[in-house]
Amino acid sequence: MAGLLDSVDMRTQLAGHNRLELLLFRLGGRQQFGINVFKVQEVIQCPPLTKLPNANPVIRGVANMRGKTISVMDLAQAIGMRPVENYQDAFIVIAEYNRTTQGFLVSSVDRIINMNWDDIMPPPKATGRSSYLTAVTKIDDELVEIIDVEQVMSEVTGSMVEVSDSVVGDLSSNSNSVKRILVADDSVVARNQVKRTLEQIGYEAVLAKSGRDALDQIKEMASQGPIDEQIALVISDIEMPEMDGYTLTTELRRDPELKDLYIMLHTSLSGVFNNAMVEKVGANRFIAKFNADELATSVMEAISDIQVKK
Repeated sequence: MAGLLDSVDMRTQLAGHNRLELLLFRLGGRQQFGINVFKVQEVIQCPPLTKLPNANPVIRGVANMRGKTISVMDLAQAIGMRPVENYQDAFIVIAEYNRTTQGFLVSSVDRIINMNWDDIMPPPKATGRSSYLTAVTKIDDELVEIIDVEQVMSEVTGSMVEVSDSVVGDLSSNSNSVKRILVADDSVVARNQVKRTLEQIGYEAVLAKSGRDALDQIKEMASQGPIDEQIALVISDIEMPEMDGYTLTTELRRDPELKDLYIMLHTSLSGVFNNAMVEKVGANRFIAKFNADELATSVMEAISDIQVKK
């Protein structure tokens, strides 16, 4: 299994071309699930786990991996399925989400597959696990479900969505700025986190569920008048069905009426690579999810930069 991920670093060339690679896995049944390879650090056979007293039952224990103590979450149990049995025979997908390294217990890992974001679709509303899905796709005529890990982690570990009073006190609101910001993210939890943060600093969030949805909304606004009179800036996730944040940025920069929009990429993907991609596609800033104080500060700094340039 280690060899499966040896070439992950070489796969970064897919980003910016509306492509991704999914690591396919199962949670004890026939249903296949997927996770973006960019988030995955390693896949290993599950080592012995040390249980934590009073921990959330979804946390099966902690393990020492490469000198780090990492909590291991039963992903099946977290989304309402039966817990993975015989974890000693299972695997751990070690991934980085929202600045933390987390182990996800899965029953088996299948393969990595190259995909186009055009083939990744929003989940059907009728599915029983729809609240835990950000997207679905089909591979070899088999449905693959992509789990909203941010939703899972929010329920298991919680998240701080309040901007600190000290930060709010330090932020000087610019009364001349447009008070609407477009937020694109396929995760309901992430959209609501950003929306709540913006409201606390006096801004209204216009919500989009994907890069395609965001682009359509922005073009519709532009057809009604100058875009800078309708939204102050765009905050976009990177991983989204139909169109990712890199491609959204590229499309906006190609449009003469939209090319000057301030674009902030706000994502659970992290690392030096993202800063390089921000520069490549022409975004203004990269910020890792999720810290309400940092997001609020970054937004107000962006507003100041925009006002200076006018």
